[in-house]
Amino acid sequence: MSKQVTTDANGYRKFGMRDAVAYAAGDFGCNMSFALKSTMAIFWTQFMGMDLWYSLLLIVVQVWDAINDPLIGSLIDADKRKYKRNKFLQYIWAGSIGLIVGGACCFIPMPNAPVFAKMCIFIAGYVIWDAFYTVANVPYGSLLSLISDVPADRASLSAWRSVGSMVGNMVPMVLLPFLIYDENQNLIGERVFFVALLMGFLGFLCFQFMIKNTEIRVNTDVALNEDQPKFNVIKAMGNFLKNRPAMGATIAAMGMFIGMQGAATAVTVLFQSYFKNVKISGVVQLFAMIPIVVFTPLARKMVTKYGKKELATVGAICSMIASVLMLILPITADNKGLAIYIVCQLINSLGMGIYSTVSWAMMGDAIDYNEWKTGNREEGTVYALHSFFRKLAQGVGPAVALVIMVSLGYVGANEGNQTAEVALRMRYLVAALYTVSAALQFIGLSLIYNLDKKTMEKMKEELEARKTVA
Repeated sequence: MSKQVTTDANGYRKFGMRDAVAYAAGDFGCNMSFALKSTMAIFWTQFMGMDLWYSLLLIVVQVWDAINDPLIGSLIDADKRKYKRNKFLQYIWAGSIGLIVGGACCFIPMPNAPVFAKMCIFIAGYVIWDAFYTVANVPYGSLLSLISDVPADRASLSAWRSVGSMVGNMVPMVLLPFLIYDENQNLIGERVFFVALLMGFLGFLCFQFMIKNTEIRVNTDVALNEDQPKFNVIKAMGNFLKNRPAMGATIAAMGMFIGMQGAATAVTVLFQSYFKNVKISGVVQLFAMIPIVVFTPLARKMVTKYGKKELATVGAICSMIASVLMLILPITADNKGLAIYIVCQLINSLGMGIYSTVSWAMMGDAIDYNEWKTGNREEGTVYALHSFFRKLAQGVGPAVALVIMVSLGYVGANEGNQTAEVALRMRYLVAALYTVSAALQFIGLSLIYNLDKKTMEKMKEELEARKTVA
């Protein structure tokens, strides 16, 4: 006997936990591939011996990102073909297949190859991974605005996406250090390739679960006719740059990733050579995520009461306080210093957690804002450009951080045994990167993003009125 499915007034399955868990599974799948990016700098500097070459190559491949994200986003927006369920789900399915091997392509272990061969391996591997990641991730992010147009539902989806992202980061964060580092704090490079393959397959399974359990409730199909204006990618990009919520959320996200990804390599070296226990680095970062776990169930109610912009700004202020404390407090290379570092990370994590749980809902609202102001939704392009700038921070951030690390004396060939002076400099560099991260989040959320609770209500009313007239 089949289970009764409750439907809403429009005949769709009622929004509930099934939607939330399915959407969370999608970001878990993305992060099974993406979480390895924080290992990339250590792999290419300490195992492959590339040092500054890696920084330059990482900046070069961002040119591919500049073409890749908006191109795929605009292709999705321009694609008016009829699919059995939804075009976004179809693209996600295709991308998830490529990601099975895409991530592993970035970790082909050939440390004795000539430098030019290593450069080719890195560029080819990154381009393959990034293409499939974009094909899956851009439509995945766009789905949030189509699963429901109810603000509380979107807040719930955004919060659960953060849960999926968090768990997708936590699993490799905790397990990887025990799998890929030896007793001397050095990376076992050959293992990373096989671990990446396994994570790609787990990500594929998560994407399939999400696709099967996703219900599209917001119908944005447009009937094709000769009078319909063709999609204009240049105009869509111009609309994005005029979209204050999209720009504010994007600057905040870039700030967050400068902290998360830009500081990742320095944090690894901090635990390798300063605290001298790289294997517990994942456990410490896991412990620092406790505030996110605590806040996530409260996100829906707090958004309804206070608003997304208001909550996210408070989160940015928490992160700024924590980062400044990390700079000025005596974080020494012992258990006492480690304890202070963990407390600062707890406060910083609370701030980033408050923002991250609503960040995707804020982008869903930015897509609505684009429709409100221009009459066009352009989900794919808006999200693709947001994704591009996020990925720019994820690429350029670590590259710039690595250049700074080298200028401060970091030597990849020394692996997990940097000098005491260099280790101390990493301690201050980590705090400085987190401070810049928090400042950018505050600027984007407080000064640029303009969809406060009152404006949100006005926008929703006017968009609903347009649908009624249509």
